[in-house]
Amino acid sequence: LKVARDVGLNALERHAPVGGWIVDDTSFPKKGNHSVGVTRQYSGMRGKTDNCQVAVTISLANATMSVPCATRLYLPRGWADDRPRRRVAGVPDEIVFEEKWRIALAQIKHLLDQGLPKAPILADAGYGDATAFREAITALGLSYAVGVQGQITVWPPGQMPLPPKRRQPRGRPSTRLRRSSKHRPVSVESFAKQLAPEDWHKVTWREGAKGSMCSRFARARIRVAHRDQLRSQAYPEEWILMEWPSEAEAPTKFWLSSALADVHLEELVTLVKLRWRIERDYEEMKDELGFDHYEGRGWTGFHHHLALCIAAYAFLTAERARLSPPQALAFLRAPPVPRSFHPRGSPAAP
Repeated sequence: LKVARDVGLNALERHAPVGGWIVDDTSFPKKGNHSVGVTRQYSGMRGKTDNCQVAVTISLANATMSVPCATRLYLPRGWADDRPRRRVAGVPDEIVFEEKWRIALAQIKHLLDQGLPKAPILADAGYGDATAFREAITALGLSYAVGVQGQITVWPPGQMPLPPKRRQPRGRPSTRLRRSSKHRPVSVESFAKQLAPEDWHKVTWREGAKGSMCSRFARARIRVAHRDQLRSQAYPEEWILMEWPSEAEAPTKFWLSSALADVHLEELVTLVKLRWRIERDYEEMKDELGFDHYEGRGWTGFHHHLALCIAAYAFLTAERARLSPPQALAFLRAPPVPRSFHPRGSPAAP
């Protein structure tokens, strides 16, 4: 897997530097309850809770291509605490229950130890909502641009929690930040709805199969308010990026980012939208390489199967980049077609 990964990364970096590390998870529908890690849990593939296995993965990507670099099965608590089933499935003793974001964090640390090029961490709200995950990424010296739910609370620009109470004549001085009935944080969704129309800007981030991908975005410098009344210092300022398509009745997506304060809006949008490449990874590996076709039940066999699929995908990605470099094919554009043109055999124009 490491050899195939390095081959893919070499091809990727010939076109452009690594633009982001994409953290995500994918599900594998399963019947029964004997296959390792299978239980009723949320399946992104089916968009509902179902019987499935879930694997956490990391891909390194840029605008041209992406290369999967790490994967590990998520072991639900019911499996982690079931010794007989663990023994039959061959789950190693050191594997315990961990939230998905903790699994991803361990993978990130492992890849950093191997010297892979640093880049911002990209993830959806399943990871971005975890404050501890974002803080751990910052502690590793990396930036992030992660999705969050609209219900998380923040301090709008220019605001922050109240300082600790003044020292009383008796007792220890208070060190915790405060809120009051009139000074409270707001949800990201309500903050977005309060913005003026001129705060929203139309941004195009890439060309899709059906034309340019564009939407309306707004951003602001805010401070996260997650349980900050238990802290002695406020969270640092960071970006909140919001998307509100013109045809939608309300904002649809939100991201937190620790990118530099002088980053341009277009750069920030392009960065968060880079995450779509991992969806393409999953689709191609499942449709073309049998990523979800493992029929065994054991821990080792499951990971061997995923590793072989990822190695094959990395090789094919490198070959695709070598044989069809996007820069070399930039001249291939469809010629303009006159509005009066009608293909032979087509019905007459009305």
